[in-house]
Amino acid sequence: MSTGVLIVLIVIVVVAAVVIGALALNRRAAGANGPRNLKRRFGPEYDRVVSRHDGDTKAADHELTERVQRHGDLRERPLEPAERERFAARWTAAQEQFVESPHQAVADADQLLAELAGARGFPDGGRYEEQFAALSVHHAQHVHGYRRVHHAAREERADTEEMRTAMIEARAFFDDLVGEGERPRPKSKSRLNKLQLKGS
Repeated sequence: MSTGVLIVLIVIVVVAAVVIGALALNRRAAGANGPRNLKRRFGPEYDRVVSRHDGDTKAADHELTERVQRHGDLRERPLEPAERERFAARWTAAQEQFVESPHQAVADADQLLAELAGARGFPDGGRYEEQFAALSVHHAQHVHGYRRVHHAAREERADTEEMRTAMIEARAFFDDLVGEGERPRPKSKSRLNKLQLKGS
């Protein structure tokens, strides 16, 4: 066998190995974003997207797969302790303001969450839909709280109970985003927490 033929055979074997490896990686990536895994990854957000697509799971899977491809590699920036304290103090102030001015408290909470997400490295809060999409990839279990408070802040006729529920759900998202285990806890229960106990 000549050297030229041997080189051609080696090149063919190497190319075949590369193609087989690429196909295996694509298959694994497709499995990682398959319907079952997307449902597990996105939780309640998966059901909401399916509902928005009138039950079309393929369309929902496509949308959520695109979100993962666009935002899956995003690396969250950790907060400095001083930043975390400032965000915690602002959240406590918004909760305490709720009794006197629910709509203003909800608007403040919405603005705070947008700024907190930006501080963590998510897209700017001025592009809510893009920011929400990125957050849903990394904080799917609680991101609904951000959606609720964002809509309540823009709904002039939202009733107090709707706003209270939005604030409670947004609090879970805040804790998730700021890092609940690392966040300084308020020294006393806020008025909103007391309302939560009464309302539950």
